[in-house]
Amino acid sequence: ANDVARLTTEMYLSDMIPAMKPADAFAKMAHREIERVPIDELEGRITSVLLTPYPPGIPLLIPGERFNRTVVQYLRFAREFNNRFPGVETDVHGLVKKEQDGRTHYYVDCVAG
Repeated sequence: ANDVARLTTEMYLSDMIPAMKPADAFAKMAHREIERVPIDELEGRITSVLLTPYPPGIPLLIPGERFNRTVVQYLRFAREFNNRFPGVETDVHGLVKKEQDGRTHYYVDCVAG
């Protein structure tokens, strides 16, 4: 239903927009100048972490790059998949999973602002 092969290909071919140097984005994290942002609010935000889906294990975003619509769409798919198929969840390094109110929520640490 989600055409995962197409979505994954488009995700890696989509425009990656650097907003700051990776070292500067990492420094924001080191100085706690970050916000934990829900998946649905990521578009346009700057990641402070490396985001790597498994499979395929190829980094998708590096610190300092902006989230685009295609990447957010993939993360929504991963969230839906994980909710529908507990025990065989997809793993996305950099995606923070938090149980709250009996539900699972997913976040990414982004540069504050």
